[in-house]
Amino acid sequence: MFEVAELGHTISKKEYEEQVAQLRVDLLEAQQDLKDADFPVIILVSGVDGGGKGNAINLLNEWMDPRYIRTHAFGPRTEEERLRPHSWRYWMALPPKGRTGVFVGSWYSEPISKRMKGDLDTAGLDAALIQINGLEKQLTDDGALIVKCWLHLSRERQKKRIKRLLKDPENAWRVSRHDLKNLKHYDEFICVAERVLRETSTAEAPWMIIDGSNNRYSALTVGRYVHAQIRQHLEERKLERRHRRKLPQVVTGQEIALLDALDLSLRLNKKDYRHQLALLQGRLNRLSRKQVSAGRSLTVVFEGWDAAGKGGCIRRITHALDARFYQVIPIAAPTDEEKAHHYLWRFWRHIPRDGRTTIYDRSWYGRVLVERIEGFAREDEWMRAYTEINQFEEELSSHGIIILKFWLHISKEEQLRRFKEREQIPYKRFKITEEDYRNREKWDDYSMAVNDMVTRTSSEFAPWHLIEAEDKRYARVKVLRTIVERLERELDAKS
Repeated sequence: MFEVAELGHTISKKEYEEQVAQLRVDLLEAQQDLKDADFPVIILVSGVDGGGKGNAINLLNEWMDPRYIRTHAFGPRTEEERLRPHSWRYWMALPPKGRTGVFVGSWYSEPISKRMKGDLDTAGLDAALIQINGLEKQLTDDGALIVKCWLHLSRERQKKRIKRLLKDPENAWRVSRHDLKNLKHYDEFICVAERVLRETSTAEAPWMIIDGSNNRYSALTVGRYVHAQIRQHLEERKLERRHRRKLPQVVTGQEIALLDALDLSLRLNKKDYRHQLALLQGRLNRLSRKQVSAGRSLTVVFEGWDAAGKGGCIRRITHALDARFYQVIPIAAPTDEEKAHHYLWRFWRHIPRDGRTTIYDRSWYGRVLVERIEGFAREDEWMRAYTEINQFEEELSSHGIIILKFWLHISKEEQLRRFKEREQIPYKRFKITEEDYRNREKWDDYSMAVNDMVTRTSSEFAPWHLIEAEDKRYARVKVLRTIVERLERELDAKS
């Protein structure tokens, strides 16, 4: 795989300076065109120690407009990063549309390092690479351009470069003990690197392997490759918008029976409600303290019809929790900043750290509900969202986050009654809008979307719980009991 990158490519200083002068113009012009584009550029620079990664990155930042490019160097995880899922820190660093991010020590560094240390076996490495491919596909499906450059050195050239640096008092600091240790394990490193590049060089995000034996050549090659990829992607996005084909309508059969099968006659009288509510809130309070001590995160998702009682359920949950350890995130229409990123980005921002709880009033499922029905997402976008959401929730679960998802279901008649009631109560009038009434006209469309959502995203690690919410008291108690029983199972299993 690395044979071509070991041929010792060189370029004269004069030729280099002439080509750099034109390359800088090309890159700056590409950045200007990119400013108004509907995608971000993510540049990953990896490779062999001493291959010129730092030099190439510094020159990229020198050649390009610093207002529209930002470099992120990922070293050992901070405490904040260790307390969240693996991908969290990379999602937080993703550039918005029209901007460029350079990642040094990207999502590839940790799996390679762990495999070299023996902390990952081959199967573990392959699992990490599958997750990486999934992440990159999510980003590229959303339009992102991922440019991956691997700067290579042969064993002999790496050894010579390290010796040369050590002899230079001004540059000896560049060689660490880690570099010297890695030199001894060069062959093992290359074996792992070949596997990583082979498994992750995809059509959407291929690797470019570059000879790193000459700094001028490698930096120039990286810059020219970045420019070519941006130009090509700009053209491809234009063509894609012109010729985007409409997908065939999804047929879901009789899945609507999922909601129809719920018994909306279930009721709970006031006396029993108060008794059960007090008991369940007491149990939840004790479990939440145990959850904090165990370092287990909890994510609770509420979806449901307008006026189905989501807010009431959330208040009964938070009443039993310590305010220092939870947050409630109400989800409305995305802001301009959020629209400039992948739709999951704004939810990654609020992922709870270990031991904390996040409650979402509406969630990432808006992609396959309101965005689907109202036409805010194209059919290809909401169709692939089912897989993206499952991958997202699986990563949360793998980190140890407990996920509970509730759909609160009421009849169309009960919804109308609650709308009218809200209009008569001064402190509830703000909850009702013309849009709420307009959404009722699409009740059947939303019902079908809900059934698709439950069918496609109810997993063993994050199942859906359908709540009969015609009676608010019954719904609140059932939600609390579901949370309490899940926490008891999870925390007992870990204790």
